[in-house]
Amino acid sequence: MAKKKKKKKSARKVRVQFKKNRQSRTRFQDLTKQSHENQEQIEDLETGERLSGKGRLSRYRTVIADDDGRTVDESTCLKGRVLRSIGANSISVQLQDGRKLMCSVRQVLRTMARDGRNAVVAGDHVLLTPLSETDGVIERVEPRFGTLTRISRGEAHVIVANVDQAVIVASVNEPVLKPGLIDRFLCSTEKGDIRGIICLNKMDLGDRVRLQKIAGIYSRLGYQVLMTNALTGEGIDELKRLLLEKETVFTGQSGVGKSSLLNAVQPKLGQLTSSVSGDSHKGRHTTRVTELIPLDGGGWVVDTPGIRQLQLWDVQTEEIEGLFIEFRPFVTRCRFPNCSHTHETNCDVKSAVEAGLIAPLRYQSFLRMVLNENKHQRTPSTQQVNEDEFF
Repeated sequence: MAKKKKKKKSARKVRVQFKKNRQSRTRFQDLTKQSHENQEQIEDLETGERLSGKGRLSRYRTVIADDDGRTVDESTCLKGRVLRSIGANSISVQLQDGRKLMCSVRQVLRTMARDGRNAVVAGDHVLLTPLSETDGVIERVEPRFGTLTRISRGEAHVIVANVDQAVIVASVNEPVLKPGLIDRFLCSTEKGDIRGIICLNKMDLGDRVRLQKIAGIYSRLGYQVLMTNALTGEGIDELKRLLLEKETVFTGQSGVGKSSLLNAVQPKLGQLTSSVSGDSHKGRHTTRVTELIPLDGGGWVVDTPGIRQLQLWDVQTEEIEGLFIEFRPFVTRCRFPNCSHTHETNCDVKSAVEAGLIAPLRYQSFLRMVLNENKHQRTPSTQQVNEDEFF
């Protein structure tokens, strides 16, 4: 009996969108230049001009793909996990067999249109072609889940991908505690579909009675709150338990003690640390690169550079209310369906704040975020909350 021939995968052409990053659009007429050169005949100039959408570099390019739309031959590729990414040509990838390769990113992947500034980030699952025992080239990035993202220079900056939870580290002093920044991080974790854990560090520098109030706000919302001290070991055992068999990103301001906590969790990590600036009372950047680090007991941690400001990516003003989990039961009961919860009458969210069902400090964070998204609008006529008075 004759053997059946294997059916070959049919190939098809696919139009892929690319960034136009090498040439500006062609201008067929320059009315500004002509108006300066022909002052006397300015009224006779044409009143319109056209910009070409292509120029010599097309916005689209044709690539050959299989029927399933994939442009990479998986049979010749290896699977790996990005441990560290510096630019497009210095990316450390760990393969499934434990080997590590230093990789670059294929040009076709680098130039494909993306909202983000980085094509490959720490935590990505990738397909790569090995070039030698130590080098390779990344062909494709698998779909991401569990991301922590912010805006940087008008583009999406994915800090890390494919993690389970984020430990938001905030020092109680040096640098000063900023509940508003904690709330922004929590909104980012809600948006990225990862679990948010709050870690109040340097407990020896703060008033415990005062700090119990703010810890209570987040605990009542269902967020895990840890009180730690990397120097004395307070809270470290509980932190280790939360990290076990999980993939966790440590994030927060510079100088809050992220690297010190990681060194306390696993002394062999040897993460660099530094003190807070005596002039600005702000943290100094010690960790320069986002990096995945394996834990001895199982799981991974991700140490990240400090972030002083966090602006949410891909979040419309109307979405912010949904990222504050305690707002959700009340937003549908407002009088107006498009209520912004800032100045309207018969707003159930504002009523919940007055009744003590929503913490005034959290509501104040919401207002700041709404104002940040609507910089050109008038400030809502709401009562401002003084954080010192709250405590």
